[in-house]
Amino acid sequence: QVLLCGVIVMRPEDPLTFLEEKLREIMEKGLDGVLWYMCIDLSLHPKLKRISESYLNTVFGLDGEQLMTEELCAKAWDFYSRNLMKVYFGGWIKYSLLRKNKRRKAKQKMAVAVVHYNIHILRVIIQKWSMWVQIHKEKMTLAVKRLQQIFNKIYLNAVVKAWHAEAHSSLKTKAYFESLAKESQKGCFESNDLTVRHKTSTSHLPEKALLQVFHYVNLVDLARCAQVSQTWMLLTQNSSLWSDINFSSVKHKVQNQIVVNILQKWRPYVLRLNLRGCYSLHWPSFKSISECKNLQDLNLSECQGLNDESMRLISEGCRALLYLNLSYTDITNGTLRLLSSSFPNLQYLSLAHCRKFTDKGLLYLGSGKGCHKLIYLDLSGCIQISVDGFRNIANGCSGIQDLLINKMPTLTDKCIQALVEKCQQIMSVVFLDSPHLSDTTFKALAECKLVKVSIEGNNQITDLSFQLMSKCCPYIRHIHMANCQKITDAGLKMISPLKHILVLNVADCIRISDGGVRPFVQGSSGTQLRELNLTNCIHVTDASVTEIAQRCHQLNYLHLRYCENVTDAGIEALGNMSSLISIDISGTGISDMGLRALGCHGKIKELSISECKNISDTGIQEFCKGTKYLEYCHVSYCPQLSDEAVRAMAFHCRRLTSVNIAGCPKMTDTCIQYLAAACHYLHFLDVSGCIHLTDKALKYLWKGCKQLQILKMLYCRNIAKQAVLKYTAKLEQLEHNDADPPSWLGYDRDGNI
Repeated sequence: QVLLCGVIVMRPEDPLTFLEEKLREIMEKGLDGVLWYMCIDLSLHPKLKRISESYLNTVFGLDGEQLMTEELCAKAWDFYSRNLMKVYFGGWIKYSLLRKNKRRKAKQKMAVAVVHYNIHILRVIIQKWSMWVQIHKEKMTLAVKRLQQIFNKIYLNAVVKAWHAEAHSSLKTKAYFESLAKESQKGCFESNDLTVRHKTSTSHLPEKALLQVFHYVNLVDLARCAQVSQTWMLLTQNSSLWSDINFSSVKHKVQNQIVVNILQKWRPYVLRLNLRGCYSLHWPSFKSISECKNLQDLNLSECQGLNDESMRLISEGCRALLYLNLSYTDITNGTLRLLSSSFPNLQYLSLAHCRKFTDKGLLYLGSGKGCHKLIYLDLSGCIQISVDGFRNIANGCSGIQDLLINKMPTLTDKCIQALVEKCQQIMSVVFLDSPHLSDTTFKALAECKLVKVSIEGNNQITDLSFQLMSKCCPYIRHIHMANCQKITDAGLKMISPLKHILVLNVADCIRISDGGVRPFVQGSSGTQLRELNLTNCIHVTDASVTEIAQRCHQLNYLHLRYCENVTDAGIEALGNMSSLISIDISGTGISDMGLRALGCHGKIKELSISECKNISDTGIQEFCKGTKYLEYCHVSYCPQLSDEAVRAMAFHCRRLTSVNIAGCPKMTDTCIQYLAAACHYLHFLDVSGCIHLTDKALKYLWKGCKQLQILKMLYCRNIAKQAVLKYTAKLEQLEHNDADPPSWLGYDRDGNI
């Protein structure tokens, strides 16, 4: 650097010689003393002012030998000033932006605060307004209730006054006819001392007791009672006997004129009228019904003469109806329109198996005044109803509590969902023979507080339905899930915590076993269970039966039919249950020992031991000795039993009303003679397959069993048709043929097994 500066400034003529001389000088002085201008003559040195102040050295970082001109210093100061200004200006810019951002954020927060404040003020205003509206509504409701009470009181006073006037008029009419009757019979009593003595000794019973007896007598027998004496005739004219008229019990004898005469005489007092199955009634009878202004309960089921025009007549007069049964009739949409306009207080309605109305008719049911008070509805067998029909019901009758839809293969989950969407007060559902329902139905019903569920013949319901019941139906009391093949022990375990179950029916649920029955019985409802049906639960054993006997102290009805693994060991435990009044152990492995233990406490009223091959006459005799209250006894298809078994039943259990000895080939006329001699309350008797019975058996029944109503005598080839016609004319139901016994009975025409 030194040599190059010297050559450039000095410009020697001989650069090599110049360089050689200067190199020698540098070598002599040493490298430490070398300066950049030492090879330049002094005359050519620039005239520079030497600045060596320590302050400038510090400011500009100059070396001790460095020279600084004023121009460079000015440039340096200018650069430093600009750089300092840039730093300060940049800092000011950042500060200004920061303040601007803060002001912007503060403005945004203030805007949000204003919005929040306005919303808060609006919410406070709305809350206060809502409270005022609620208070105003409550005041309005109280005022409306008060006005309604005043109106009801005034209306009730008017009704009572009118009723009083009508009753007073009826009493005058009744007294007039009674005086005529007394005058007409006065001569007979005075002229015939025997008749007078009969009058004085007609009955030692008080009149109130006789009236109670007459309440249980059908119309034909009541007419006969009126012919016994004057006292009885007057008693049969008591208005309390005619507030509830049941023509159904004599439906085969009822004609239009009889109904018209009775209703015209007692129309002010008639509250309940049953015409079920009276197929011969037509316009005159329905016209008479319309004159019963106080009628509340009307049963027109199976009345073939009923149509829309007949219902129009009835609707004109019977405005106070609460209960109406129109099942198995030919009514159409016209009748449903009448129901909504003429019966605003209707609460119970049955349209079961009425096939001629449509979804549109159900729309009428809830329109206008509508049947808005309806709480019970039976739509069994109405297969024409679609989802829209159920939606129409929900729109107009949202207060339904009891719903029956049996024998309806077209019923689906969507139908129930459409109904439950608005009918959320449902407490009882019955869906027998509805195979297309699934767990989805119970998901929809989960919003309702169910207390009763009945489903039968369904292969889609699973344990999930029981799980939903356990979670959503804490007060359920009645569970009927018969013939639901997918129900398992897990389902019973799920409902075991429920505390209010009184009835459990899982008949034909073949996957149920001890693993489900025992946990359920040990659960919260075990001690208060009233009825338990385990029919055809083939995996249930004595372990479950023993647990039932130990835990279910209030059990009244127990069904163990076809539980093949139940033996004497389990049945003996049931012998200690004093609450048990009905038991069905047909098709089990019970023998005489178990039957003897079962009859120990003596309170059983109903016993069914059909198809029990291990019992004998001795077992029946031992059971009957300790059971005097037996009313129902079925020992059918036990070919080993003989007349001795029936003899024990007849003479120890004289209260028997229903006896079934079908399929017992050893029975003879002697067993029927025993029954006729001792069981005078017998209503039902089945002797089908008793091949040794003859015409004498019918004669015995005709003499001894005056109350017999139903008699079945299939495969009784020794009973002649002439005898059947002669002795069974007064029976309500008779089945007879003289064919040979079928092979499934297990014996031939001579009784050989």
